[in-house]
Amino acid sequence: MTLAPNVYDAEPIPASAKDEIERLLNSGDLFRYTSSEDSPVALLEREFAEIMGAKYALAVASCSAALFLSLKALDLPRDAKVLIPAFTFGAVPSAVVHADCQPVLVEVKDNYRIDTTDFEAKIKNADAVLISHMRGHTSDMEVIKRLADARGIPLIEDAAHSLGTKWNGQNIGTIGKIGCFSFQSYKLLNSGEGGVLITDDADIIARAVIMSGAYEHNWKKHPVLQDRFAAWQNKLPLYNTRLNNLSAAIIRPQLNEIPRRVKDGRRNHDYVAAALNASPHLVVPDPLGPEVRAPDSIQFNLVDFSNAETLAFQDAAARRGVKVQVFGMSEDNARAFWNWQFIGEIPELPQTRAMLMRACDARLPARLKKAELDFVISALAGAAEDVKSPTLAYGT
Repeated sequence: MTLAPNVYDAEPIPASAKDEIERLLNSGDLFRYTSSEDSPVALLEREFAEIMGAKYALAVASCSAALFLSLKALDLPRDAKVLIPAFTFGAVPSAVVHADCQPVLVEVKDNYRIDTTDFEAKIKNADAVLISHMRGHTSDMEVIKRLADARGIPLIEDAAHSLGTKWNGQNIGTIGKIGCFSFQSYKLLNSGEGGVLITDDADIIARAVIMSGAYEHNWKKHPVLQDRFAAWQNKLPLYNTRLNNLSAAIIRPQLNEIPRRVKDGRRNHDYVAAALNASPHLVVPDPLGPEVRAPDSIQFNLVDFSNAETLAFQDAAARRGVKVQVFGMSEDNARAFWNWQFIGEIPELPQTRAMLMRACDARLPARLKKAELDFVISALAGAAEDVKSPTLAYGT
């Protein structure tokens, strides 16, 4: 009998990282600015930018820090209105608030993507757009970029879950003015914590580098346009949210693993999605046409479930060995917009609320093998049968 798979451990750190980690530990040289221009962090930035096809990259303490610095680097006015999806992680509106801006929540459809009609109505009063590709689901970037560009509004992509995803063949994170990624343990690249932002704009990268904590003339160790750094010297606050050399040394050997992890993650997701869609009780929404995803989890909707049945499904899946999160059915879920009380008045967003009350989330790491995937399928489909067809499920 196949045991329930461990879906929480990340892939092991490549053995090639160990020598560099040991060297750093022996030297104590963990701060990026006491190292040479070829410090592990500097090399990571250079390599990540090249992989993504961007001119510049800045590695920082988290994707949340990258989002915050992106908003500050845009030099938005205080209380600027920033459109964000109503389905995202609480760190996204938090970054907006931290940057002295106001998040404006946009409705999300039951396929987890921005409702472009609501987006078009709300962008008329916006100062910036921060699109979160939540759980790797890409909204219609053609519409979003066209509407933002028509109004001269900057677009930031929160691609924390989307490293390796493409839209019309273009890397997600390079469509907007700035793209932000995560190195947290549940993401494609794992250093426990960490993040990176990419851009082609010299002023944005110069401002972000200085504000990230390149005090005095430490920005000279960034091999980008030095004249733009000099223009901002002593004019910007320091938020000290840098990445350290040890984290970079853990990430760099994983860069070569990106294509394999993307391929395996997509294979696993699509295999499980096809099986779940065979159940009359579960629906995995189709991707949008231009989107080629790089998933490491799976989301699906419950069909015609009451609140009580939804909670019963969570319990039944857990009994069968697979933990499922229904985004809107726990008291303090950070992905349910009504729990973001720090943004002020919570708007009425009935479409997003209805989706969150039936949208399920399950971990599905790229490293899982077919027998483990079959276990997940059996647990989820079986849990739905337990609730909707108890006589059939239990044979009573």
